[in-house]
Amino acid sequence: MSQDQLIQLKAKGTGQVYWTRKNKKLVTRKIELKKYDPKSRTRVTFKESKK
Repeated sequence: MSQDQLIQLKAKGTGQVYWTRKNKKLVTRKIELKKYDPKSRTRVTFKESKK
């Protein structure tokens, strides 16, 4: 997996981090995904942040 494609998704409340890939040629906006947060034990919105 190329390091250029790796992005960090972070939950605002708890600071939990997920790592995923993004094709920067096709997707120009910032990614927001609903994922499970083990700290709060709910599904929350994770937003793209800087590495």
